[in-house]
Amino acid sequence: MTDAWTWLTTGAHWTGEEGVAARLAEHAYVSGLALLIAGAVALPLGLWLGHLGRGGALAVNVSNVGRAVPVFAVLALFMVSPLRNAGYVPTVTALVLFAVPPLLTNAYVGVREVDRAAVRAARGMGMTGGQVFTRVELPLAAPVVMTGVRSAAVQVVATATIAAMVGQGGLGRIITAGFALYDTAQVVAGAVLVALLALVVEGLLVGLDRLLVPRPPRTPRT
Repeated sequence: MTDAWTWLTTGAHWTGEEGVAARLAEHAYVSGLALLIAGAVALPLGLWLGHLGRGGALAVNVSNVGRAVPVFAVLALFMVSPLRNAGYVPTVTALVLFAVPPLLTNAYVGVREVDRAAVRAARGMGMTGGQVFTRVELPLAAPVVMTGVRSAAVQVVATATIAAMVGQGGLGRIITAGFALYDTAQVVAGAVLVALLALVVEGLLVGLDRLLVPRPPRTPRT
């Protein structure tokens, strides 16, 4: 760890096309893009199926098949396909497939676990289906949905590291270069950077969760 700290605090390792700053930007770009695409696909679908209460179990089970498929295997298949020269497309596609299951599952489960009494009361007040969804189901399901977003984000950030195994960019290139040079300090430093990035992403999403998701008022102590 001392050698890894020395590696991390050496300014020359942070500059240039192969430096930490450039690799961190690549890692953040690929992870963020994959998470945005997966969220744009999975969250509306999961929320809609949860609101309807039909077809959700099948969709969740189908999406969970993606959990059993190794991301590295998907990347390897892409790298022998015509997409191998398409830049980050293979990596982003594989990460999207990996991020969809937790997003879709939590969105569906979050809406379905909303207290049905609250839904019936809203309908009894004359709310339309859209009003019930936006004013009752979505606010109450938000904590579960955000849990799925945090889980998917951390998994994507950590898994994006293996993109280096097929020649893509990101922090994984620091680790693979360390293995090639038999430099244990560089390998550990790369792993620490990935872990720190995942923790930062988790912390930011927790803060966003507390900022956007309403919480019940606390009961004052006697």
